[in-house]
Amino acid sequence: MDVLEAIMTRRMVGKVRPERPRREEIETLLQAAVRAPNHRLTEPWRFVVLTGPALEELGEVFAQILRTVKPEATEAELNRERARPQRAPVIIAVACLKGRDPIETHENIVATAAAIQNILLAAHGMGLGAYLRTGETAYHPLLLRWLGLPEDAQFMGFIYLGYPAPDAPPRQTPRRPIEEVTEWRGWP
Repeated sequence: MDVLEAIMTRRMVGKVRPERPRREEIETLLQAAVRAPNHRLTEPWRFVVLTGPALEELGEVFAQILRTVKPEATEAELNRERARPQRAPVIIAVACLKGRDPIETHENIVATAAAIQNILLAAHGMGLGAYLRTGETAYHPLLLRWLGLPEDAQFMGFIYLGYPAPDAPPRQTPRRPIEEVTEWRGWP
């Protein structure tokens, strides 16, 4: 699959099989991630790869965060939070370190977003299903602490990974025509 084909056919795959991708496959995705453009070579991205019991621990962290922000949460709501990380056999949590100043911080965020896109494209090219998620709990300080990241880091998202389920619905969402989002200057 060439690069343009990967970009044009990539889609979020929200339903994956329970088999865990091999560690080598995840390492390949991370190697693709760190090739993202990065001004000043700050390499601000941080990845925490979660699987097995770590997904259960993440579910407990989600439940703890829900209890903190919504003390009246029902047991059913807490159980839904606990189950969320079980949607895929591997999750890569991605965060970005702050820069020395606001400009570098912005550039670091852009670079980390490019690293996420590299992971998503590489996963697609390798036949893996991937889905980028965030949500309210993703921005709570308890999550950063549990992940072992500095409290001033910017959490960027969870990438859920696995082999696509045979019945995974195609989710390639339509995009607006480029004419609606582009202004051409200096072109005839």
